[in-house]
Amino acid sequence: MYNFVNLVVKRNKMQSKENILSCTEKVRVRFNETDPLGIVWHGHYIVYFEDGREAFGRQHGLTYLDIQKAGYVTPIVKSTCEHFLPLKYGETFTIVTTFVNSVSAKLIYKYELFNEDHQLVCSGETIQVFLDSDNNLCLYNPDFFQAWKDKMGLP
Repeated sequence: MYNFVNLVVKRNKMQSKENILSCTEKVRVRFNETDPLGIVWHGHYIVYFEDGREAFGRQHGLTYLDIQKAGYVTPIVKSTCEHFLPLKYGETFTIVTTFVNSVSAKLIYKYELFNEDHQLVCSGETIQVFLDSDNNLCLYNPDFFQAWKDKMGLP
């Protein structure tokens, strides 16, 4: 089982010359997110990923409003989620959201959720594509996105 501290150390050792952009957000489990067993219902973890993406966007200047203002939308085309430990009502957990740089016109995020004991609860990934205002799939990075990547030091 990974814990938060070991994972951060491992990630720092594996970093290449490329910038790694991530965001850490604390969230408290709400009552309506639990099932009759008193644990978070599995479908809510995808919502937690959304919380992580939104926090990442606010921190790094790539919000959904920024994307819409540039004339694009970014639907999710793939999501994965692996569960290792449960979360319970009232617990606070940490979402670590990491942007995965790609030459493709995609937004790829990896997620790691850690409980209060810094144990890995869940991990996953989402992939989003860019659609223009006519709902056409973009095969190349939109100009605003490439400018953002350049500003962030991403190739």
